[in-house]
This record gives sequence, structure tokens and C-alpha cells, in this order.
Amino acid sequence: MKLTLLGTGTPGPSMKRMSSGYVVEVGEDTIIFDHGPGAHHRFLESGRRAVDVTHCFFTHLHYDHCMDYGRLVMTRWDQGAGLIGELQVYGPTPLARMTESLLGVDGVYGPDLEARTRHQLSLDIYKARGGQGDRLKPAPVVREVEAGSVIEGNNWRVTVGYSWHAQPYLNCLSYRIEGEGGSLCYAGDSGGVCPGVVELAKGADVLIAMNSYFSGTEKSEPYRRGVGSHLDNAVIARDAGVGTLVLTHLSPQIDKPGVRERIVREIGEVFDGNVILGEDLMEIPIGSADLGAIGPTHNRTRIR
Repeated sequence: MKLTLLGTGTPGPSMKRMSSGYVVEVGEDTIIFDHGPGAHHRFLESGRRAVDVTHCFFTHLHYDHCMDYGRLVMTRWDQGAGLIGELQVYGPTPLARMTESLLGVDGVYGPDLEARTRHQLSLDIYKARGGQGDRLKPAPVVREVEAGSVIEGNNWRVTVGYSWHAQPYLNCLSYRIEGEGGSLCYAGDSGGVCPGVVELAKGADVLIAMNSYFSGTEKSEPYRRGVGSHLDNAVIARDAGVGTLVLTHLSPQIDKPGVRERIVREIGEVFDGNVILGEDLMEIPIGSADLGAIGPTHNRTRIR
């Protein structure tokens, strides 16, 4: 199992850090966790192809976590030419409605899809790419999940947990994936010391945590509860007993010399595992003690 960080930034525009996005490769599956603006560009820069993506999970529907969803679906469908299975998509409500609003007849890409499935020009391109028979519109298989849901894949399992972030306006989740000798917990944009994240991350090899501000500078208690900070992340990592803490969703406030080093030092006073300040395109092996490796078929799944 290998993790690649696609976007480690915030909603703020940046050429250095794209918005949230991660890819996990396990067995023959390529699994996306969140796909914010710029994440798909990083995905291409990493040498991967949209047609290789088999599953996609969303923690919540803030735009900086899902804006490139439409690009992923459309590119995968267009280049796949009907030769690959439909994308398996999981996330909180109202993910199904959002997907329909993008791909439905009256959706954002409705006119585009009508042209690409009916105009002879597009049909010629489809056949040139190896497509056979009628060109069908994309139909990702969307399943809305909640804390406690379990998704079984090919030699991997994803368990869904809750997080503290933008409730009650958005349903916000966290995920744990286990397989091929390793385990990873992605806390989404959870803030504070969320009991659900601590429980979900118990004993995980790697925990990905939002680290948007410097502890003690929060504007209010609700702000702290909804946005991740370094000392709260240290407590979560310690109490969960994870092997490695990966800090991401870094804001300009803390993404500067001196502050980054102070954050890592202070986390180390609480948590004795590995601490990694994430960078776009960083690769992290899961279930491997060799952190020196860090650097930039139709699927059978079921849910219960």
C-alpha cells in the first residue's frame, strides 16, 4: 500500500499547494480520497491516469475537497471509451444529488454529454479509442455512507468514522483503509481532539490530519473544534498510537520557515512517532518502516 499526497493546501489559491487530495494504491486498485481544485493536475503530474482510478471517497463536500470530482469522472469516462467499469464513489449526503447535478440531462455537463454521445465527430473519436457499440454516458456508482459504514474491496477494507468540522451544514466523515499489510486513517478536516477520529485511527500506520493553524491562535472554541491545529493533532496521534502523523491542509500562517520547525518540535514533545509535514506529490509507504522511500479489472466492492 502506498499513499501519494496530491494536494496539501487550503482553499486559498497557491501554485505550491493544491487543495485537498490523496491517492492510495493497494493491490490492483487506485483509490482517491477527496479531489479538490488542482488535485487532478497533481494526479497527472505523478504519472497516473484517470482511467486507472477505481474508487473515490469524499470526506465532505466543501469545494476544496470535491471541485475536481467532475474532471475526474469526465476524463476517466472520455479516455476510457467504454472499456473500463464505472467509477465506484462513496461519501456523505448529498453526494448523489451533486453527481446528478453534474452528469444528469439537466446537469452542468448535460449538453456536453449529449453532444459526445450523439454527434458523429465524437462517435468517431470514441471508436478510434477502441470503443465498441453505442457510446453510453458516464454513470458512476454512488453510495452515500455514514459513520459505521464498511466498504469491502479487493483485499482492502474502508471503515467510515465521524469527524468535527462543518456540521450541521455539511455531513463530515473520516476514513480508515486497511489492506496489504498496512493501515491508513484520513481524518478529513476534523478539528479539536475528536473522539471519533481517535477511535478510528487506533494503531494505524499513518494518520493524515488537517493542520491549518498554530494551536492557541484559534478565534473561538467552535473554530478550534472545526479546524485542525498542531497540538490537538499531537494528542490525537498519541492517544491513537499511530506510527506516523502526516500534517496537511497547511495555511500560509504556518507554512513558513521557523514556524514549521516549531510545530514539528512541539508535536514531538507530545507524540513520539514520526511527524511529516506534507508536500504535494510526496509519496509515503504504508506499513513500512523505511520512511526513506518518501518522495514526491472490474472491481468487486460491497457495503454494509
